[in-house]
Amino acid sequence: MELLAPAGTPEKLRFAYLYGADAAYFGLGGLSLRDRAGNFDDGDPAELAAALRATKGSKRLYCAVNRYFHNEELRAFEERLDQVAQLPIDAFIVSDLGVVPLLRARMPNCELHLSTQANCTNREAARMYRDMGFSRIVAARELSLHELSEIKNAVPDLEIEAFVHGAMCLAYSGRCFLSKWMAGRSGNTGDCAHSCRWEYALHTGDTYLQERERPDEYYPVIEDDGHTMVLSSRDLCLIDHLAAFRDAGIDSLKIEGRMKSVYYTAVVTRAYRKAIDAVMDPTAPDPAPFREALYEVSRREYSTGFYFGDEAVQHPTETSYREEYRFLGVLEEDSTSAASSPGAAVYFTAKNVCRIEDQVEVLGPDTAKLGLNNPVFLDEDGNEVDVVKPNRRYSISGPYDLSAGMALRRRIYDKERLKT
Repeated sequence: MELLAPAGTPEKLRFAYLYGADAAYFGLGGLSLRDRAGNFDDGDPAELAAALRATKGSKRLYCAVNRYFHNEELRAFEERLDQVAQLPIDAFIVSDLGVVPLLRARMPNCELHLSTQANCTNREAARMYRDMGFSRIVAARELSLHELSEIKNAVPDLEIEAFVHGAMCLAYSGRCFLSKWMAGRSGNTGDCAHSCRWEYALHTGDTYLQERERPDEYYPVIEDDGHTMVLSSRDLCLIDHLAAFRDAGIDSLKIEGRMKSVYYTAVVTRAYRKAIDAVMDPTAPDPAPFREALYEVSRREYSTGFYFGDEAVQHPTETSYREEYRFLGVLEEDSTSAASSPGAAVYFTAKNVCRIEDQVEVLGPDTAKLGLNNPVFLDEDGNEVDVVKPNRRYSISGPYDLSAGMALRRRIYDKERLKT
């Protein structure tokens, strides 16, 4: 089974591959459903193409063109095709069939994958998309694993990609109008405000929701007192069920999260890499230490979605994001430092605050968790510091076996913890 990881930025793409993904998916601004993910639009297209080729090597890269286009947007997309054609893309993830003839005319050898937004829910629809030239469907998230197996058996030459981890949407196949209604930002054109994740006050005796940050706006509902996330779905986590996906004939296991951090990309990709390896080869190392990290990243309560019946998705999340650690940065190579030697200095650009008394750990592609006792932090002038501050570069030294590509994190305090 292919492991497909999210890549909201070039840095996340690099870490998706480094931490075990077979393939990654990314978006271009204005073309996908994650316009705020960072995307890959900066710089010269030829330079971007060269950088992507160097990063991906023999691995696969898919481009999400999964929004629904209005006429003007379709014309703008057509004008960008020459630039898009320079990129080393193996497949396009498409929901709007209007872009298919444009892609076919400009890039006839590129694969077409049907987005989950297109809502393919049965074998005859799957057969029709296969006949139209799609080599893969990203199955609708409302399907059970049994239904996916039936589709695979009916159309065996069509690949099936299934989400196994990440955020779920309140709306059917993610085609939601709530964000447009409440915030003027449409989720169907790549600019979702995630209105379903907000906290709402439910007023006794009245029939309306009141969102915490919008006290003068009212939305009809009937419920009890207090703030609730009645609209917010639980996150998906199928890491304990990968053998069932293998037996159902699923070709690709997909992780959601292009807008999440490098740390999230690394930790989640690594956990599923180890779990897939163990499912496919009984002699592979125990994935349990890597699985544990899935419960340490920022997340909501986990569920199994619709795969084993709909009971798991009948209840909304009861908490905001759970969070155990704060991401501090990625260890970097430095030409003046023998980073692979124990005791040598390695460098990172801080993403969050850290104090010398904090509990600090590093993670790597094959290092589940390594605690750093009494690490020494030095600023760019070589001065030892008690507090690491965001957006500044530091070195860290000590009797540790550290290397470039490892992720640095610290445990958060109870007072910092989000509502749980």
